[in-house]
Amino acid sequence: MILTPIPAEVMPEALAAFEKTLAERTLADPAFQAGRLPLAAFRRIAATWPVPGGVDTPDQRADAVRLAHAHGIDTLDEPPNTSFMWDGKVIRTDVEATVIVHEVAHWLLAAPERRPLYDYGLGPGPETTRRKEARSQQKLTFEECMHEEQQTSLLGILWEAELGQPAILAFLEQNWMEHWERESTVRFFTRHVEELHQRGLIDAEGRPTTARTWADERRFAAA
Repeated sequence: MILTPIPAEVMPEALAAFEKTLAERTLADPAFQAGRLPLAAFRRIAATWPVPGGVDTPDQRADAVRLAHAHGIDTLDEPPNTSFMWDGKVIRTDVEATVIVHEVAHWLLAAPERRPLYDYGLGPGPETTRRKEARSQQKLTFEECMHEEQQTSLLGILWEAELGQPAILAFLEQNWMEHWERESTVRFFTRHVEELHQRGLIDAEGRPTTARTWADERRFAAA
């Protein structure tokens, strides 16, 4: 849920200010190449504003499901609100496209030993109704869960940008631009972008690195 909605007429100013602060930090970074990464990642996200077409279209959902399959993740076309979003075996996909992409990012960030657990051992997600069972398999502390959720959020958003989906909406919904005028907001974004890069999940241009052959073929076909 957006804590402080940004009116559409303010968005150009907000995006420009965010980018300007990132650019200034880039120029001030002694390791210039490292400094370019957050700026490149942000530009990928910002390029999806304004949203030109539909949101959560059948094509977007189908692409999100294909993204899961490209990673070798099984899916089930049923709503998660009768059990789990992820039950250790399948992602339930009768949900919005952005939720499916977010769930793929969860799978990518979860340690392999947590992938067979309900909701990746993080405790119940918002779509999960069998909450007691999910809590019984929780392996991380609250602070660890929050950090992984932040990483998952940003990786999912970058995957949405890669798929040509309206990543900016998830960026806003998940409050990455809350207090967009503050440098601390940009620092928070930068820290998470750099960590995703260190973990090998995005490249120096902010593109996701996994299932890259599939992503490159998809991009070539769309060109």
